[in-house]
Amino acid sequence: MTGPPPSLSARRRGLDAGQFTALLLGLTGLALAAITTPDALVWTIIHGLWLLFLAAGLWRVAAVAISEHAPPAPPPAADLPPYAVVAALRHEAAMIPQIVARLSRLDYPADRLRGFLVIEADDGETIAAAHACPRPDWLSVLVAPPGAPMTKPRALNIALSRVAGGLVTVYDAEDEPDPGQLHEAAARFASGPPRLACLQAPLRIRPAADPARRRPFLDRQFAAEYAALFEVILPALARLGLPFPLGGTSNHFRVDVLRQVGGWDPWNVTEDADLGYRLWRRGWRLGVMSAPTWETPPGDLHTWLPQRTRWLKGFMQTWLVHMRRPLSLGWRGLLSLHLTLALALVAAALHAGALALLLGLTISALIYGLAPATPPLAVLVLIAGASSSWLSAWVGCRRAGVPYGLRDMLTAPLYWSLLSLAFVHALWRLVRQPFAWDKTPHVPDKPAHDHRTGRQPA
Repeated sequence: MTGPPPSLSARRRGLDAGQFTALLLGLTGLALAAITTPDALVWTIIHGLWLLFLAAGLWRVAAVAISEHAPPAPPPAADLPPYAVVAALRHEAAMIPQIVARLSRLDYPADRLRGFLVIEADDGETIAAAHACPRPDWLSVLVAPPGAPMTKPRALNIALSRVAGGLVTVYDAEDEPDPGQLHEAAARFASGPPRLACLQAPLRIRPAADPARRRPFLDRQFAAEYAALFEVILPALARLGLPFPLGGTSNHFRVDVLRQVGGWDPWNVTEDADLGYRLWRRGWRLGVMSAPTWETPPGDLHTWLPQRTRWLKGFMQTWLVHMRRPLSLGWRGLLSLHLTLALALVAAALHAGALALLLGLTISALIYGLAPATPPLAVLVLIAGASSSWLSAWVGCRRAGVPYGLRDMLTAPLYWSLLSLAFVHALWRLVRQPFAWDKTPHVPDKPAHDHRTGRQPA
């Protein structure tokens, strides 16, 4: 399993002829407009950005309403299919006992399970830890042969080549999936439409068990961001029958369909986001489920920034790849691609600048006793956009059972501004190191703790 065809792989760098022509025509048009009608150009850009913020806000409000009712749990599947569980691990020796223990708690017949801990051949410490750790009979260690690129999707493809059929799911080193997740996925596939190819479980963020590792601001904003995405946005897209970027873990696939589309793209650093749209291109559909997977937040800014940089760089890769052949996505696929990846990129690029401009104009007006120079319509649009983000986060957090209050709302613009820093870094990395994988380091949790609070039980 080597990935998708070159036309749909991030391995081919740069713009194709059509994209280059479109860019050249666009820049030429902007240059001519700047020379001939500069005032009209500025007016168009400003009002275009206002409309973009307004449209994004309206979409979030609509998503809250559309995603209100979770899909009902189907009856148990009468005939359980074979299930493969894959965890790609690199430099995770300390995490081996934890991930093995959590995978061992999955509620599924052992004779229908097959699992792989996929580890790169040069990672001797993790290989040794995996072999030394007691594991259920169905869970084996798979050493990935040397090769390039040394990325998670390449490791997943190696495991996929060992899977006979049925269903397959992916977990990360820090994941704690609900024990009933496989049963629910099997039931949803059995009772769902025939073109259903993938189910995404909700990812929920809990505080780190060790108080020394907690970062209240980043942790809570990260949890709210996940809640808005997995409890509001993705369920809304699923109910509308639109494709969406998958999460990097806890997605459940039909093995035969995954093989049809070439598996994961080894050269895309957000192989999950890309795969959702490649499935859509081939006529397959995505769904969501209710049994969650719990994760811990990345921690401090030093860890958060490389992770977010990789995500945004991967979004850029994925958008560029799928815009090589935009018409084959259809209008609904194009709409979703821009409601998700493109909107996330534009928002990340503009957050810090918009906030700085608004604050600068307001402070200047206060200092010099002038009326604020910010147009009232712009202020209203920004407030509407922020309010819709707060609403989707608040609703998502209530559904996920994670805290979100006034303090989190008031500090959210600071978190959004950090995304602009990650965007600049991602753009630079896309040009200089497009395939470099910024790995997120993980630390084992302390013994059993409550999912919602991170506290150890009394």
